[in-house]
Amino acid sequence: MVTEQDIEGYLIRMGVSFDLVGKRTWMIRDSEDAVDNLVVTLNDPIIVFSVKLAVIPEGCDRLKLYEELLRLNAREMLHGAYGLEGNSILATDTLQAEHLDFNEFQASVDALNLCITSHYRHLQAYLRPPTRPRPA
Repeated sequence: MVTEQDIEGYLIRMGVSFDLVGKRTWMIRDSEDAVDNLVVTLNDPIIVFSVKLAVIPEGCDRLKLYEELLRLNAREMLHGAYGLEGNSILATDTLQAEHLDFNEFQASVDALNLCITSHYRHLQAYLRPPTRPRPA
């Protein structure tokens, strides 16, 4: 079973900055990848990785946004999935804690970093309110 010390060791080995933000919960702060809110929680028997990608603004076309999130889930999410929590878009992944090794841990963090850095720019177009024609 992976322990708190194992997770901290994995984070140190990855060379990322992190803070202990709660019981068995760490926040990764990686300035190289512009990631500052990836949360790792050891919640036996699983480890949950999550990152808040964006707040959904009033007036955006939620149907188009949700359709695009589902498309990304189907074709581009290597680990985990997009989901909603309140009015926020989250990217999450879970792994079994029992036999977790460093490579699996790093793959989940790297996959979420990829979605943050590449998908966020793409999703910004769906987070804007539709433009309205100006009166003549």
